[in-house]
Amino acid sequence: MIRTEKLTKRFGSLAAVDGLDLEVREGEVFGFLGPNGAGKTTTLRLLCALIGATSGTAEVAGYRLGRQDSEIRAAVGILTEQPGLYERQSAWENLVFFATLYGLNGTTAARQAEHFLRLMGLWDRRLEAVATFSRGMKQKMAIARAALHEPRILFLDEPTTGLDPDAAKTVREFIVALRGQGRTVFLCTHNLDEADRLCDRIAFFRQAVIRIDTPDHLRAELYGRSTEIRLIPTPRAEDLVRVRAVAGVREAHLENGSIIVSASDPLRTNPLLVRTLVDGGAQVAYVIERKVHLEEVYLSIVEGQTS
Repeated sequence: MIRTEKLTKRFGSLAAVDGLDLEVREGEVFGFLGPNGAGKTTTLRLLCALIGATSGTAEVAGYRLGRQDSEIRAAVGILTEQPGLYERQSAWENLVFFATLYGLNGTTAARQAEHFLRLMGLWDRRLEAVATFSRGMKQKMAIARAALHEPRILFLDEPTTGLDPDAAKTVREFIVALRGQGRTVFLCTHNLDEADRLCDRIAFFRQAVIRIDTPDHLRAELYGRSTEIRLIPTPRAEDLVRVRAVAGVREAHLENGSIIVSASDPLRTNPLLVRTLVDGGAQVAYVIERKVHLEEVYLSIVEGQTS
């Protein structure tokens, strides 16, 4: 759905985007993560054909950047850092107006405006001026505006910024629903928990892509995969000896009353561990996968790249 080759954008001597090679698949939620000033917003503006590239090529929704820019802009929706709404106008007037700019006729524009106002929990406030809205409500309005014409690709720059937990949940569910419809979501966020929950793949970016993979693959590569086995009342020395003897176990140790096991293939090894422990007289309370926080992965890759 998106493919770039050596895509570059310079502002004078500054390379905001430097030789970007990227491929985003149709129907996936793709996370684009990097520090402030890394060039993420510039990349979004490039891919939405809002600014021109200095060099390199890109295809977005099957259209060539620099040659079919109007087609690209019609095929995508974008949520920018600033809501960009007409604050003296009502929520209803804003969405109907933007829907007509997208080329929707009057009936369709009204239907889409109602759909998204209800979806975002703003229907009861539809006749009020946007100037009276909270920051979070304006953010929901901006998301609705970006999605009005049901674009093939939706670019979202920090979509849950300023939202309360309920509103953020609504936006996350909306993103999941878009993926279920086969649409592509390009998500820029500093919320690593959100990226972990939503994204099929993530790219760590600083002027150029550092790494691309699924969150779980990145964790496994950097830290391995580990399992926590909680015994009651507490593990005995012989329990740890038995665990270490199970085929596939690379390392095991005690931590806060649990046995932490590192194995190359937990799906194969964990049933053997439980059987071994139970046969040895242990009582297993629970077995859970231990996940390294994505923040640790991010810091290891992004900061390690600059050290």
